[in-house]
Amino acid sequence: MHPHRLLIIGSLLLISFVIGAVIWWHPGMTWLVVLVAPCWVVAIYDMFQTRHSIMRNYPLVGRLRWLMEDFRPFVQQYFIESELDGRPISRMFRSIVYQRAKNAVDTVPFGTKIDVRHDGYEWIGHSINAIAPQENQYSMRVNIGGPGCKHPYSASVLNISAMSFGALSQNAIMALNRGAQEGKFYHNTGEGGISPYHLKYGGDLVWQIGSGYFGCRTDDGKFDPDAFQKNAQKPSVKMIEIKLSQGAKPGHGGILPAHKNSEEIARIRLVEPHTEVQSPPAHSAFDTPIGLLQFITQLRELSGGKPIGFKLCIGRKSEFIAICKAMLETGIQPDFITVDGGEGGTGAAPLEYTNSIGMPLREAIVFVDDILRGYQLRDDIKIIASGKIFTAFHITKAIALGADLCNSARGMMLAIGCVQSLQCNTNRCPTGVATQDPSLYKGLVVEDKYQRVKSFHAKTIHATLDLISSAGETHLNDIYRQHIFSRVNHESVKRLDEVYPIVDKGAFLEGNIPTRYATDMREANAKSFKMHPQVATT
Repeated sequence: MHPHRLLIIGSLLLISFVIGAVIWWHPGMTWLVVLVAPCWVVAIYDMFQTRHSIMRNYPLVGRLRWLMEDFRPFVQQYFIESELDGRPISRMFRSIVYQRAKNAVDTVPFGTKIDVRHDGYEWIGHSINAIAPQENQYSMRVNIGGPGCKHPYSASVLNISAMSFGALSQNAIMALNRGAQEGKFYHNTGEGGISPYHLKYGGDLVWQIGSGYFGCRTDDGKFDPDAFQKNAQKPSVKMIEIKLSQGAKPGHGGILPAHKNSEEIARIRLVEPHTEVQSPPAHSAFDTPIGLLQFITQLRELSGGKPIGFKLCIGRKSEFIAICKAMLETGIQPDFITVDGGEGGTGAAPLEYTNSIGMPLREAIVFVDDILRGYQLRDDIKIIASGKIFTAFHITKAIALGADLCNSARGMMLAIGCVQSLQCNTNRCPTGVATQDPSLYKGLVVEDKYQRVKSFHAKTIHATLDLISSAGETHLNDIYRQHIFSRVNHESVKRLDEVYPIVDKGAFLEGNIPTRYATDMREANAKSFKMHPQVATT
């Protein structure tokens, strides 16, 4: 027998002997058997099981490995990491969200902790002619709705990004929605459909429709116009968003496991309960750029003229250019485009998709803004940035790069109590945010948490006003790429308009196509998402 096994068994025998002696002299201590008997049972089981080598070689003691592994994220977060550490969200950003959500002091002492000499450090250029913040709510709102829209929507510059009921608990959904209602900003439903918890407090909703068409599907998973019309004309639904892809797992369909598909969730999503439900990677209602725009027209008519847009994580550039070419060919335009960064989001996803697929938000916003400007489409289409938005600088930088407004998912989760325990995909979220376990989500008290959502939003909006005022501007529309500076290396700093030159409006229509977009332009075809056949065969 291996010496380590002998040592462990010898230790158990010694402990058993000591406990036996104690019981011999003090019969009232027989309860001590309860301590050693389970240890013997576990040790014997570990010695003869064949699945885990460590437990087989080190009975009982080997289990400490898994115990330490379970506690590792918490030890790292609470005892080791600094203000700038922590992934995917640093403690610095988690702290500012908590402070603003709780209406606590959100200032920092003794200067920055950031290394301002490291590559990629960014800042906004303030003005000698800085002004006092203009407390005008309309300066922080954006009107969404193009020529084909009958009911334009005035949106806040910061809103709740897409998170479905099912991914989040019912209490989390209610806290977010009530916070949105009180704070006058919108709440994106995620692709899981409109639940009673989205409607309870009457907060403004953006109804997201994914490839599974949850809430508007037929029995075989196709789009159902009648079911869509019924939900789309609800007063709380202000806009409709078609999800083409998401940053967490672009090009990957979602799966609702059978054990999560409860009677309630099945009723909301219009699926069979207790069955596995898959969202296809692509839509069945259309398969070409022109088909996408025709689908937008159909949804606009069925909704009574509400703003219709789509969400995507940029992958192959030629596909988005193809959609823009289709807009010119058909005269049909979306009212907004939500750009999701490939950095990933709240959704659980395979590691390769989270780390290695999809264009990051920064480059994606620039690209979408450039292409829309080049085709003279920018004025009527609003760009919504979605991805790691936590602070006023994140909002301001996204606007400078080309967005009109922002969505935040993880920021809003932190506001209602998320502690980044990284248990989102296990149904064991300790704060009751990302779980369907009643024993856990009952700890999330809606009456308290909604106020934190409202406070985080309000204080972040105020901080954004402060930033643009320091730059000498009165409105976010006046913030451009030239306002933001970036250290590109140890010796060089550039404005973002030097890193990403701005495309003139209508330049592509005049034949002035920058070299960086020339190949993608040739590949783009309004009638297909595939590369242009002539290019594909050369």
